Amino acid sequence: MREHTVKAFEQELLLLDKRITQMGGLAEQQLGRAFEALERRDPKLAAEIVAGDALIDQLERDLQDQSIVMIAKRQPLADDLRHIMTVLKIAGDLERIGDLAKNIAKRALAISGENHPKPLMTGLKNMTELALRQLKDVLDAYSERQADKALAVWRADEQIDAMYNSLFRELLTYMMEDPRNIGLCTHLLFGAKNIERIGDHTTNIAENVHFLVHGQPVTDARPKSDETSSTLITAEEP
Repeated sequence: MREHTVKAFEQELLLLDKRITQMGGLAEQQLGRAFEALERRDPKLAAEIVAGDALIDQLERDLQDQSIVMIAKRQPLADDLRHIMTVLKIAGDLERIGDLAKNIAKRALAISGENHPKPLMTGLKNMTELALRQLKDVLDAYSERQADKALAVWRADEQIDAMYNSLFRELLTYMMEDPRNIGLCTHLLFGAKNIERIGDHTTNIAENVHFLVHGQPVTDARPKSDETSSTLITAEEP
């Protein structure tokens, strides 16, 4: 490619990274505010989060469109093609994280008039804080092209699973002790599952960062500690 064409292509790749950063920041914000809506039983805030998911969806569509044009026009090879394909995969995971944050906000709408047992909300808060920290770290790993930092996030997914297992058992106990708790605890259970799934999507991003940097997939078995499937099968939300 001629020099000005190379520079233009480099600017297009930088724009992809900028949009990933924007999507990631919005996903972090949506998750943090979704838990805030749940904790405060704030239906207005929850409704704002549900509506705000459309912006993340639009950013993903913009990234897809830009990537298609770049592939068709530039016909990238090797590292450049890997960069574009990684962006597409990460954008898909960030879009799903936005959807899961929206689902948490929907739970906040459903139980806005009910009181929450404080220990349960503490468990959810701890899960959310860890998921947010992991998401921030993996996005930093992407922007810095730090595969080791991404692998640290990948390995730490077990911590979110362990928190989910503990909260799952606690919610079951509340439901068994008093059937009147079943409705509330079911919504909180789905909220916790959404956070656990956000951890899984963050782990996907970590794997893609590793692939972007090294051109090789992570070959170790993914660390998983979710034991709830052997306790009770729950339906996942769309």
